[in-house]
Amino acid sequence: MTCTTCPYCGVGCGVVATTNADDKPNRVHIQGDENHPANAGRLCVKGSALAETVGLEGRLLRPAIRNSQGTVGSTGWEQALDYTAGRLQEIIAQHGPEAVALYVSGQLLTEDYYVANKLVKGWLGTANIDTNSRLCMSSAVAGHKRAFGEDLVPCNYEDLEEADLVVLVGSNTAWCHPVLYQRLMKSRRERPEKRIVVIDPRRTTTCEQADLHLPVRAGSDVWLFNGLLTWLHQHGVMDADFVAQHTDGVDGALKLAREQAGRVEAVAKACGVPLVQLEQFYSMFAATPKVVTLFSQGVNQSSAGTDKVNSVINCHLLTGRIGKPGMGPFSITGQPNAMGGREVGGLANTLAAHMELDKARHREAVQEFWGSPHIASKPGLKAVDLFEAVHQGRIKALWIMGTNPVVSMPDAERVQQALGQCELLVVSDLFANTDTARHAEVVLPALGWGEKDGTVTNSERCISRQRAFLPAPGEAKPDWWALCEVAKRLDFSGFDYTGVHEIFSEHAQLSAWRNSPAELPRAFHIGGLADLDRAAYDAMTACQWPLPLPGQGTARLFSEGRFYHKDGKARFIATEARSPVNMPDADYPLVLNTGRIRDQWHTMTRTGRAPSLSGHLAEPFVAMHPYEAMLAGVQDGHLVRVSTRWGKLVARLRCTADQPRRSIFVPIHWTDQVASDARVGALVNPVVDPISGEPEFKHTPAKVTPFPVDWQGVVFSRQPLQLGSAPAPAYWVRVQGVNYLRYEVAGRGAMPNPREWCAQLMQVDSNYDWWESRDLSADQYHAFVHNGEALQACVFLSPRADLPSRGWLARLFERGRLGEADWKGLKLGYSVDPKDDVGRLVCSCFSVGCNTIVETVREQGLSSVEAVGRALRAGTNCGSCQPEIRQLIDEARLGEQL
Repeated sequence: MTCTTCPYCGVGCGVVATTNADDKPNRVHIQGDENHPANAGRLCVKGSALAETVGLEGRLLRPAIRNSQGTVGSTGWEQALDYTAGRLQEIIAQHGPEAVALYVSGQLLTEDYYVANKLVKGWLGTANIDTNSRLCMSSAVAGHKRAFGEDLVPCNYEDLEEADLVVLVGSNTAWCHPVLYQRLMKSRRERPEKRIVVIDPRRTTTCEQADLHLPVRAGSDVWLFNGLLTWLHQHGVMDADFVAQHTDGVDGALKLAREQAGRVEAVAKACGVPLVQLEQFYSMFAATPKVVTLFSQGVNQSSAGTDKVNSVINCHLLTGRIGKPGMGPFSITGQPNAMGGREVGGLANTLAAHMELDKARHREAVQEFWGSPHIASKPGLKAVDLFEAVHQGRIKALWIMGTNPVVSMPDAERVQQALGQCELLVVSDLFANTDTARHAEVVLPALGWGEKDGTVTNSERCISRQRAFLPAPGEAKPDWWALCEVAKRLDFSGFDYTGVHEIFSEHAQLSAWRNSPAELPRAFHIGGLADLDRAAYDAMTACQWPLPLPGQGTARLFSEGRFYHKDGKARFIATEARSPVNMPDADYPLVLNTGRIRDQWHTMTRTGRAPSLSGHLAEPFVAMHPYEAMLAGVQDGHLVRVSTRWGKLVARLRCTADQPRRSIFVPIHWTDQVASDARVGALVNPVVDPISGEPEFKHTPAKVTPFPVDWQGVVFSRQPLQLGSAPAPAYWVRVQGVNYLRYEVAGRGAMPNPREWCAQLMQVDSNYDWWESRDLSADQYHAFVHNGEALQACVFLSPRADLPSRGWLARLFERGRLGEADWKGLKLGYSVDPKDDVGRLVCSCFSVGCNTIVETVREQGLSSVEAVGRALRAGTNCGSCQPEIRQLIDEARLGEQL
């Protein structure tokens, strides 16, 4: 039994992993760690499914180098490292260190991050290292530094429970941080007087249990919070003593806020919300001292993201609602170690241990501690600029670790072009077939979750251990080890670590280096962990920083009103409300918003391997208001093309009134490995916040047009389809099942010989039996391949979307032996037992579909989520599906009344 930490979002849940003695398919058992402060034993559906993701299928097990003919061949570590170091030396000698860059990830462990930054900023002498956290958290970082003098999150999770009012801004917490959302809901059940406000253009699942939803116009957050600032001041809701003693700049902030948002009517118009709702929110905030404002990507991912962050913080500074239980602005991170990366200087404009590149004394301190020959003297290239520099040829060598920028970056087609022409591209990853790794000259096998060892820091500054409980597969190695080996080959000293605990100890020592009021005071201080030996490091339990002495963690910052600007005061920032850079027009009349869905994470390299996570929303989709769909001439459930000035994709339309008018939403997860044309990053404009460098993922002008097809189909197969051996369908998406793969397909033009096409695709063994049926009058075809007992493959093609239930077909493939009724149903093309169709998956934890829930509600007269949980277990694990269950209950009861 091993206590470790979940590798997904920034909540940082504790996980207990148990491995079996034998090497059976279910070799790992996962449960929540009841002793971890973040989750107290609860896991979301993604965390619960971690055991499904630790298999070795498709793993990169040996280093590989692409030869001059473009063929990738396996090699040993010595050759790969020698080649990488040699090419780096050549490029540096010819073009200088500024021609080299690293692009790393919030999924790296802190120790990996630390070594990467030490190598680049201290020995190569450039700051050209940035992280995918630039894409999600850098606006919060910049806002914190402007307001507090340092990148500091003042709150902890208990503050969400203690608050009387929680304002969720730009955060679909129920789906993106479900364990934290469940903690919030539990506290509301215990204290019904607690209020929750959601500020989001979309009506998301998080809104279902909110007391108030403000559907603000995309990009209008600064108007909203400047309006709140002036409202509070006008109504005398101000802690004058706190403002006078502990802050500076209030007059300038109020002056600008009054000029732009001094009239609540003007604010309501700018934000596109009813005046009565706006006044209700302002009154609730004003009347509730214990208020937490939790914000996430809807605030950060904007060309005005930093100003949005500061407009939120301003309201808490004016009222003194910070540094006390149940109060404060709270940035919730999206990745498991975005905070740890910030601690070690993972961003191109920062140094390790919360020191700053633009401060000479900080640079001198870090260089002295490291004993390095160089120290970066100016900020490096931020993510978007970094890949543009690769495209322009200014960056000649790029090492990418643990991230997939060909999918996740804005203007991703240009990023793909850049990588294709990079002189030296090294990629460290678990898989060699990612959209990014396929462009690499050198591919290095990294350790994954369950195999690597180190620390991560979650959104509340809690450092946790991520421990190995599986052996390293093949020749895979830790990222820190690969970095150190390259450094040694470059004749750099200071990289002779014998274990990960030595790196952590050095990181902790640097946090304490010159960290005193008389020298370089910083809140980030983990000197109390600097002397851990291997045994103490292995036994380390979760703790919050600052931790200057052993056992003295800090739950909450600023309790004494001391901040980290030179004068000890916080800063009000005058924030000017402005529209997004690229606005809709006649050619692109809609606003494209992007984000996560409940059961997937980032680019699906891990979650896409878990069958239990694939059924909820199996296809890439476009959410669109029905009225906008009518104007665009597109229909619910049909395929559509989404286009912007930067790119295009094809996905299935989902019409919903929860999506605001004149906007669409597309998830970020699908890649070229699992879909024909669904990388939404290719559509996103590359405009960034001028301070943070964070891209505007939430606002790109777009249009939606029909994507006509002549036929649609579904294929289930034990083996991957050979899409390159037959005419490729115009649309396809691959969905992972239990010992099978499901493909949704659609095509154009007549299919004269579907049997031949299917045989080419499925490449079925000739020893299996093939049964087929073709209705020429309806132009329908279906077939299945079997061994007399179980299915090997099946296909259903039709000019209409009336294809068999996917849930029914999935259960047939999960059965070891089919019965007579199953064979009959396969020949008919539908189940002879209506109960076989459980409907769209709602509860992924227990595989409960919507039909089952509705039937049970009607049959048993259920009226609550708790009652459904007792009857079906649905909603009783992570709780992410509870809002959907509640909606199904309402629909079922309404249907009975009608």
